[in-house]
Amino acid sequence: MHFKDSKRKVDYVLAYHYRKRLARHLPGVGSPGPTRGSASLVSNGGAGRGCAELQQQEGGQRVPQEQPRPEVIELGPLDALEEEKQLQREEYERNLVEAGLEIEKDPENKSQGLSFVRIHAPWQVLSREAELLKIKMPTKKMYEITEEGGILKTLNEIWCKLTEPLQPEVPQPENANMKCLSYPFSREKVYLYNIKDKDTFFDNATRSRIVHEILKRTPTKARNSMGIGTLIANNVYDAAYPLHDGEYEGQNDDMNERKLLYQEWARYGAFYKFQPIDLIRKYFGEKIGLYFAWLGLYTEFLIPSSVVGIIVFLYGCITIESDIPSKEMCDQSNAFTMCPLCDKFCDYWNLSSACATARASHLFDNPATVFFSIFMALWATMFLEQWKRLQMRLSYFWDLTGLEEEEVIFLLFQEHPRPEYETKLLQKKLKNEKMTNEHSNEDKKEKLTWTDRLPGYAANFGLILFMISLTFSAVFGVMVYRITTAAALSFSTNATTRSNVRATVTATAVIINLVVILILDEIYGAVAKWLTEIEVPKTEKTFEERLILKAFLLKFVNSYAPIFYVAFFKGRFVGRPGHYVYVFDGYRMEECAPGGCLMELCIQLSIIMLGKQLIQNNLFEIGIPKLKKLFRKLKDERTESKEMDTNQSKNPQQWDLDYILEPFTGLTPEYMEMIIQFGFVTLFVASFPLAPLFALLNNVIEVRLDAKKFVTELRRPDTVREKDIGIWYNILSGIGKLSVIINAFVIAVTSDFIPRLMYQYAYSQNGTMHGFINHTLSYFNVSHLKAGTQPENSLFAQDVLFCRFKDYREPPWSQNQYEFSKQYWAVLSARLAFVILFQNLVMFLSVLVDWMIPDIPKDISEQIKKEKSVLVDFFLKEEHEKLKLIESFIAHDRQKHTSAAKGKRSRAASFSQCHHSQTGNIASFSSQHTEV
Repeated sequence: MHFKDSKRKVDYVLAYHYRKRLARHLPGVGSPGPTRGSASLVSNGGAGRGCAELQQQEGGQRVPQEQPRPEVIELGPLDALEEEKQLQREEYERNLVEAGLEIEKDPENKSQGLSFVRIHAPWQVLSREAELLKIKMPTKKMYEITEEGGILKTLNEIWCKLTEPLQPEVPQPENANMKCLSYPFSREKVYLYNIKDKDTFFDNATRSRIVHEILKRTPTKARNSMGIGTLIANNVYDAAYPLHDGEYEGQNDDMNERKLLYQEWARYGAFYKFQPIDLIRKYFGEKIGLYFAWLGLYTEFLIPSSVVGIIVFLYGCITIESDIPSKEMCDQSNAFTMCPLCDKFCDYWNLSSACATARASHLFDNPATVFFSIFMALWATMFLEQWKRLQMRLSYFWDLTGLEEEEVIFLLFQEHPRPEYETKLLQKKLKNEKMTNEHSNEDKKEKLTWTDRLPGYAANFGLILFMISLTFSAVFGVMVYRITTAAALSFSTNATTRSNVRATVTATAVIINLVVILILDEIYGAVAKWLTEIEVPKTEKTFEERLILKAFLLKFVNSYAPIFYVAFFKGRFVGRPGHYVYVFDGYRMEECAPGGCLMELCIQLSIIMLGKQLIQNNLFEIGIPKLKKLFRKLKDERTESKEMDTNQSKNPQQWDLDYILEPFTGLTPEYMEMIIQFGFVTLFVASFPLAPLFALLNNVIEVRLDAKKFVTELRRPDTVREKDIGIWYNILSGIGKLSVIINAFVIAVTSDFIPRLMYQYAYSQNGTMHGFINHTLSYFNVSHLKAGTQPENSLFAQDVLFCRFKDYREPPWSQNQYEFSKQYWAVLSARLAFVILFQNLVMFLSVLVDWMIPDIPKDISEQIKKEKSVLVDFFLKEEHEKLKLIESFIAHDRQKHTSAAKGKRSRAASFSQCHHSQTGNIASFSSQHTEV
């Protein structure tokens, strides 16, 4: 964790692969950088006798010394490229030293290999950059946090006692009711801060953040590269990362934050404990801390929704025996003879054979489902409102409330362009110079315009449309598979096969859908990233937002397209007996089961949701990082020379261990899988009340899986200061509003809730559901079947005159035979009226909940006001003490020099002038430095 002197911390590490070059330079030429023939900085593992001991002799400056000429291997065409990279590295490291950083480098003792550059930021650099970045640091002032009194305080104390076994065993502040007043660091006011030790005043995360900012803005003249991002993109360096705080497991008793996080958070054995959010934020930064805080709150909110979902499911189980429509369907004495399910090879069949499907449908298609849909819509609103409150609370305790307009503007100006943007801009400059043949001295700042990005925008539009079409094509392909497979199985001579056609087709089709979704998900993720790159966004934030929108659009369509088809399109365009709609010659459009499509929608939703969670979210997350880590290790071993490195320590150092880990690529995949799951929980919850339960079980594992990945599998991410979760909140809010509309249509269109209500209150003679099945079935004269479509070798052929089919149509003896009946239009009107009523009612309740729950908790609002007041008083007091100190110096000076009259008058006048200046300007001086 330290340089060779065991005193200076390693704040950042640069890694690169090298191959020895031809030594065509003159040895011994004076230069602030190292010679290219050998290493010039001492390795942490110990330098060889022939290496120069360039160990920060004066203020971290490197002093080259005479070195013996090393053995050099000729590499041919690679020589020039390697020489150029080496020159860029030397220039970049020289610029880092000029910026005030101290570096230590491994000696290059082999013909090729991996080398590390370790970077340390001294106090002068840390204090300068902390002031520039406006990093809030704790002052000497502490103030008491006012707690809410009354019944809320009592309930909170009871809750704390009950949940004490669930709390992680991490260090807590000595006095939880006191908060340290924080203020942006200023070197002029260094006396305000609680600086006990300059080496520990800035924690490791803050130190690495400061160094990373310097690395991002330090340029090199070679190839006009700006910062470490461009150098990594050009393969000058392989990686740049801060170090973890030591090992996370081992026999040694040295406890560090990484080991503490592993023991209390990242182990599966700690699944029942709350997350140590403050420690996560301290170690990984605010952005990652907010993600885990959001994930924790989402998982907690799934508990009540899971309980209500289980109650709704149990209600369906309890009332299944008293459900009259399913009883009528199962009653064999009714003998409803149904029309054939396919042409020629399918026979007439009894409705009672679909008894099991009808009874299973009641588990999810019952009056409690409507209540649960309303509950989940309000649940989504309450979750988002509670997140806003928690976010504000965390912002207060994490000192993020000061990220106001002035600091945000500053950060925007500080945001560095992406390497791809710089490369594109350089190409544009060179092209313009070549076209105009002018090399004037005009400093004209170039930038990429919309015309430069037009090809990228056109490619985005075309490819996104193509990908969406590809998803719809996959859904259509699975639909064709269902139709053809059902027809093929109907030809079977095996009676068992024929009786289980629908179950077989449904199960296999859903599995195919799941496999297609998993494959297309991976493809769409890569395509979305490539499409965003060809747009050439200027900053990382813009790049991330555009990538999120594209990836979410493609993955949303991919995940939900099969479910939308079953919910709203399957069975809607079938036609009727004698006038069916055909996909291909002889193959009809598929119909819903006799109990409706809701049961199939439930099966589709459950298998896709569980499959994605089990395979994609868990197996992929565990397996892929391990495979990448193994591949990287094997690659390094293969490219590593077999030469013995005498300077290499027997025990691997922390930078060696961290280099093997997977690089952190952002939180987009983590948020994306949870957002898609949030859609499964809210969008079609009317068809699957157990969705929140399965989401809860997954998330209990997901929290620990992500935690373990961050602590053990990934390199330590750079800390990023964020106030909120950004665009993800808008996506969540949009899904919540969309879920109201979709659930309204699922209840009205897909389920039998509206037809049952209409029958019970408009058509039933005794106000009960008796006769409902007969009411929903229309008659068809079998003699009206088209030639060649009648069943062959039918067991019912001699007895059947009329068959039944599910629809509201006029009977064959009516004047308008087979036309839609009045009941059809009445039910359709009731469906549309329900959608409008349900949507407006739920939206009104959501707005009401939003209005009733304030975004900022009352106690936090009061604490923020109190903090501003305390800050002003603190500054006034410090300035007043400063003024007193000056006055005491003046009085002491007067008493000391009473003998020298001329000198006394001169000196007294000078101090008097200073005194009057301080007294007259104390108000403006204080107001200038106490702005909040």
